Amino acid sequence: MQRLTFKRRSIIDGLTLIVPGNGMARPLSEEKRIALLTAATAAVASSGISASTYRIAKDAGVAEGTLFRYFPTKDALYERLYLDLKEDLVTYLVDGLPDEAGSERKFRHLWDRFVEWGLRAPEKQKALRQLEAFHAISDTDPRLDNAMARSLQEVVQQGFKSGVLKKQPVMFLWGLIQGIAGVVFENASRDSKEVERCKTLGWEALWGAVAKPRR
Repeated sequence: MQRLTFKRRSIIDGLTLIVPGNGMARPLSEEKRIALLTAATAAVASSGISASTYRIAKDAGVAEGTLFRYFPTKDALYERLYLDLKEDLVTYLVDGLPDEAGSERKFRHLWDRFVEWGLRAPEKQKALRQLEAFHAISDTDPRLDNAMARSLQEVVQQGFKSGVLKKQPVMFLWGLIQGIAGVVFENASRDSKEVERCKTLGWEALWGAVAKPRR
């Protein structure tokens, strides 16, 4: 099982810890923040958003009270986790994206990368799907890496403008990708030898659903 890691940040969401007695602010530990997010990923993947903060803190090796020094509420923890997972996914999707290729080839790249990401980090994929239903944060959200998010949006918009893709809401398109990928993940988890076949079948089903018929 791949070890889940999160990007280090020089500023931990702008939070500082006030040390009683002297009133001086002390930066929070980046290692503990990463441990909490990693533990939250595993907990949400297995138990959904009902996962307890006690369990998350315990799995991270800290007291439950410590968790709330980093994330004031459970919702704040889940929003930060969702943003980190979404940024991780978007970055992976656009890596190696062929700039000069046509819409179909670019879209195929996004599909292949999405499936690869989900298979390499199944806990991240499961946690993100759980959080998707509770956080309406799009790939154009300013809290995501703007350059990466723009690249992803440009692929979709290029497909619409060129007439290759059917006109449809982007969130509907994203839902189709997730739904078909979910079938691929489920079948691939039962038989690892079927990964490539399932990925190809998934692509054929997806492209048939989103592309305009060729005349």
